[in-house]
Amino acid sequence: MSMHKKSYARAAGVLSVTLCWALVGAGSFGSLRKFRAVSGPAASGSARHAITNRFRLDASQSKFIARALRGGLLWFKGHEHLIAAREFSGETQITPDKITPASLQLTVRTDSMVETSDAFSEPQKQIINRQLREIVLEPAKYPEIVFKSTEVTGKRLGNGQYDLRIRGTLTLHGVTRRIVIPAKVTLTGDDLRAVGEFSIDRSDFKVKATSAFHGMVRVRNKVKFTFDIVGHRV
Repeated sequence: MSMHKKSYARAAGVLSVTLCWALVGAGSFGSLRKFRAVSGPAASGSARHAITNRFRLDASQSKFIARALRGGLLWFKGHEHLIAAREFSGETQITPDKITPASLQLTVRTDSMVETSDAFSEPQKQIINRQLREIVLEPAKYPEIVFKSTEVTGKRLGNGQYDLRIRGTLTLHGVTRRIVIPAKVTLTGDDLRAVGEFSIDRSDFKVKATSAFHGMVRVRNKVKFTFDIVGHRV
């Protein structure tokens, strides 16, 4: 009987030790899991929740100009047309820490585009603007020029500056084409400034140079757009 009791005692001891280790191990593993569950997201949360800033474009502080070389008639010969957009609106977004998500949407009122070159007198500008409306841009049919981005790529240059390539669609004169707009973007406090230029072929958008024999606005096929746009954070 004594031997049986000793064997039973030894077995009970082994069982107790095993249970203790099982409980300690489970508790430690559970604590480790809890630690990982708490510390994991905290470490990566800042990357996942990078703030995307929105800016509303301010036409009153911006410039958006179409530069069209010409080969026309009379006193207009040899001068470059500088057609400025006086009224436009839009919004841009950028994530300062990593650029994307980022986007741009810009809408220009076609009837706000006017000749601004100092090479022309006021009477000459009136003639040009009338032909821009009646022959070239036709705002009664096509009241808006719209750009919508589909992808923004680029790199950070430091000090709130970015070198970007903005891909998207441009709708002009009722025709939509894909284009790429390179832009230098600077963030300063609550303001954004984007500067750059891009070119289009007028014929791709079915824009006429003139439809009248006496037309004074005769431009080459290549039209260059330059912009210096300011936006304010919303």
